[in-house]
Amino acid sequence: MAGVAVSPASLLDVIAEIAEISANTGVFKKDCADLARRVCLLTHLVEEIRDSPQTLTEEESDASSSLVSCECDWWSDLVVGLQAAKRLLSAATCFQARESSEGAAKRISFQFQCVTWKLEKALGNLPYDRYDISDEVREHVELARLQLRRAMQRYGSLNSKKFSTALSEPMEKDASRKVTEKLECIPETIHSNIPSSDEKKLESPPRRKSSSVSLAFFLSKDADNERLEKAITKTNDDDSKKSDNLTIPEDFLCPISLELMKDPVIVSTGQTYERSYIQRWIDCGNLRCPKTQQKLGNFALTPNYVLRSLISQWCTKHNIEQPGGYTKNCEGDMSKIRALVRKLSTRSLQDRRTALSEIRSLSKRSSDNRILIAEAGAIPILVKLLTSEDVETQEKAVTCVLNLSIYESNKELIMLAGAVTSIVQVLRAGTEEAKENAAATLFSLSLADENKIIIGASGAIPALVNLLENGSVRGKKDAATALFNLCIYEGNKGRAVRAGVVNPLVKMLSATSSHRMVTEALTILSVLAGNQDAKTAMLRANAIPCLIALLQKDQPRNRENAAAILFALCKRDKEKLILIGKLGAVVPLMELSRDGTERAKRKANSLLELLRKSSQKLC
Repeated sequence: MAGVAVSPASLLDVIAEIAEISANTGVFKKDCADLARRVCLLTHLVEEIRDSPQTLTEEESDASSSLVSCECDWWSDLVVGLQAAKRLLSAATCFQARESSEGAAKRISFQFQCVTWKLEKALGNLPYDRYDISDEVREHVELARLQLRRAMQRYGSLNSKKFSTALSEPMEKDASRKVTEKLECIPETIHSNIPSSDEKKLESPPRRKSSSVSLAFFLSKDADNERLEKAITKTNDDDSKKSDNLTIPEDFLCPISLELMKDPVIVSTGQTYERSYIQRWIDCGNLRCPKTQQKLGNFALTPNYVLRSLISQWCTKHNIEQPGGYTKNCEGDMSKIRALVRKLSTRSLQDRRTALSEIRSLSKRSSDNRILIAEAGAIPILVKLLTSEDVETQEKAVTCVLNLSIYESNKELIMLAGAVTSIVQVLRAGTEEAKENAAATLFSLSLADENKIIIGASGAIPALVNLLENGSVRGKKDAATALFNLCIYEGNKGRAVRAGVVNPLVKMLSATSSHRMVTEALTILSVLAGNQDAKTAMLRANAIPCLIALLQKDQPRNRENAAAILFALCKRDKEKLILIGKLGAVVPLMELSRDGTERAKRKANSLLELLRKSSQKLC
């Protein structure tokens, strides 16, 4: 459900419910059993995350806050994937081939691929070092991810040939009548609410009452009612006395994902889907509309602004937090935005500045505006303005690119426009504000794994290290966030070490100013600790005394990170083990092994065991 935060404890309940779903019968018996088994492999991972004290740091600016929240996209993907898995398993175990069309079977098969892809994506972006996941749990996660990847290859282009025999049998009359009865119960919410003015131009053609529509109805209503009612309803505290639950109108749910749509688009057959899911359906080689099974005349995806507005109004009316990308009113008139984009290329410096100011303001307000600005062709022009000799133009241009990059689909457009080189140039020679926003932009773009490689090879890391060492307080934080994300990719760790990132990070460990960045420094060092060159640099920078000092007196999560880094530095070095013993690490490690979380106890106990063995050998 959009807008509902899900805690690790709640997610463990979801996994437990998935484990209880019987997968012993039905056409999708093997798919259900395989998916349930892979989900159960994630139990210990979620338990360790539950016990982890790591929390996201709130940034000062709106844009930065949005970017930092993107760092938890992997958790959102995991939550959505597991919740979708529960709904899908409940539906697939009840699926009767004789009562459903081949399109319905194919769509369930596609949903298995969507859930598999979502879970694999989440696990691929999991920041192990941030939560200090144990080696045993990492092995479980990697096993699950490997199985999910193999499943993706097996699903391939979603061929439903294995269902052809069962589906070729005639449908029983009773079953056919039941399907018809359920179809007649489907509410026609969207058609009774669409305005009759100019917005009619965007209205989808009337829905065909095909048997494929009934699958969405079965999935959202009839497949294990008790579980699915919880998944598709949100109880409002103020209205709980009036109604036990609130059902999302079926037309607001994507027929593929069965989730409230945040970016509805219309395909050539007139049906509406969530953009990301229908795009993946098409990318998998499917040439027919999932709902009607009509052949797609083209693959254009037209935004359904009318439905988006209706969903927004419905969310506002029922006091429900709206899916990401919505605002109360759909802002930004396309003709106005196109006029602003044209002004970006004018010879008048003042006109360019004015247009940049308005685009910056619009792009900050909502994802709707970020979509429209990108569709108007602004990104390539903004990238060119990053190298402007006019300081104000450059500052505003990089801020616009930053705001636009928050919307996921715009990241690829920005990369295709060759923005990284220009952003790095701003990072090296721009004003203080321009450097800060350039660093934040690199962080935003680096959220896509493939971009980590490109950005790392562009020369951005030395410039970020320089900002980390010499920038403003906000600049240092932006640089630290970008460096952390880039260093998740193994190839960038060596680049960061060669750029001299370790020395300023170690200095931050002993800083006493009001703007301490101990948490950020420890987080980056924990990511680097697995790299041999980074270990050598940490020892050369005399990091051990600083880490032990933090182990003794700092906040719990910093003590745990300090213990993790000490373990990485000392586990194969007897001299360093003796050194940390002499520097007073034993007592705080014993306290941590007794009073810390599970992950803290493991690290502390491992270090204590190494210290015990080293002392026995000396005796």
